[in-house]
Amino acid sequence: MSAITAPAAIESTPTPIPVSQVLPWAFLLGLLAIVTVYFVGAEQGAVSLLSGTGVHEFVHDGRHLLGFPCH
Repeated sequence: MSAITAPAAIESTPTPIPVSQVLPWAFLLGLLAIVTVYFVGAEQGAVSLLSGTGVHEFVHDGRHLLGFPCH
C-alpha cells in the first residue's frame, strides 16, 4: 500500500465585512422589497400609480398567494 498523506490544513480567520460596505446593499434591497410589496398588494387598488389593468393581471396569482384581496 502507498502512504498518502493530506496536506496540513491551513487555518485562516474570516475577515469581517465593514458596515459601510453592507449598508448601501441593505438599503437597496429594502427599497426593492417595499416597491415589490406595493405593486403586488396595492397597485390597481384604492391607490393606483399606473392606469389600466396590466400590473394587476401580471401579479394576480402572487396577490392571491400572499393573501391580498383583489376581487
